[in-house]
Amino acid sequence: MTERQVSKEDSFSKMNTMYQAMRDADLSYNASLRSASGLVGGDGEKLICAMKSQSLFCSDFLCRVMARAIKMGESNACMRRIVAAPTAGSCGVLPAVLLTCEEERHFSSQKMLESLFVAAGIGEVIASRAFISGAEGGCQAEIGSASAMAAGAVAYLNGGDNDAIVNACALALKNLLGLACDPIAGLVEVPCVKRNMLGAVNAITSADLAISGIRSVIPADEVIDAMRDIGIHMPRSLRETGEGGLAATPTGIEIANRLL
Repeated sequence: MTERQVSKEDSFSKMNTMYQAMRDADLSYNASLRSASGLVGGDGEKLICAMKSQSLFCSDFLCRVMARAIKMGESNACMRRIVAAPTAGSCGVLPAVLLTCEEERHFSSQKMLESLFVAAGIGEVIASRAFISGAEGGCQAEIGSASAMAAGAVAYLNGGDNDAIVNACALALKNLLGLACDPIAGLVEVPCVKRNMLGAVNAITSADLAISGIRSVIPADEVIDAMRDIGIHMPRSLRETGEGGLAATPTGIEIANRLL
């Protein structure tokens, strides 16, 4: 409020606009849409269908989290309206986690907005100490940051104190350290969309660990600093250039050539 010179009411109103945009993006998902490349689309609906057939090992709750994360990533690839949280490439993590937690536990609107402020605070610290851009620090900076933000928000929703919140953040980010940004053909589609699902599930499990009293041996700030160090030393080919990792596999190259 001090930095932006706005009132508490204005701040919560702005955050509510963000959350409603996340909700609208979830509700407006269209399983028939495909990205311009044809690589992305419809997978979120496949997961929902498999869940309804009771053929999956994951719980109903986790399946809904997974499906929402993929749906949001697919909507981004199909040029639909999403919320960068903290980036467009990681837009599915926070909405998938928070919308499903609200659906499952029926938290109040005020509580949900407060959890978003917790997530935003964590994101601000990460952006200040390290980075949130895949081009700067690899996918650990995008999906890793989003997962850390979501983990802290879930810990807050589940009654965690400040200690639990920062440990949920640390545990989530630790799990994704070193994650390369290697998009096939340079598009934010493969493997980006599926990694949103990974970040969302990682956030839930990390928050549960923290709520259980499990603590990260390395403090959150130091985990963030480690992510920054890893990102700096990461080869350019693994930082959103589409030159290494999965993008450099025979299939990745063939897809890129075909699209170009």
